[in-house]
Amino acid sequence: MIEALVSTDVAIDLKPLLEAAIHSELQMLQLSLERTARRLRTFETQYGLPSEEFMRRFEAGELAESLDYIEWAGGIKTYHLLQTQQRALQSVHFQ
Repeated sequence: MIEALVSTDVAIDLKPLLEAAIHSELQMLQLSLERTARRLRTFETQYGLPSEEFMRRFEAGELAESLDYIEWAGGIKTYHLLQTQQRALQSVHFQ
């Protein structure tokens, strides 16, 4: 568990502000995940290959590099990063 201490010089209750900011960020992350998933599905349809299998083969050097493949691999990494950020923010607890 990681803890963070947050303070401000302004006399205001930070908890509601932080909760609202996290809620807004979670909404943006969800939209980004949906947009990225749509793009990944486009590649999967175009190349007839699930993203997981593509990534395994791409990282193993079984596929020649192309702009599409580089974008696809980047999209997969972005999707996983967004998921990690979403899980982290969803698990935030205020005391």
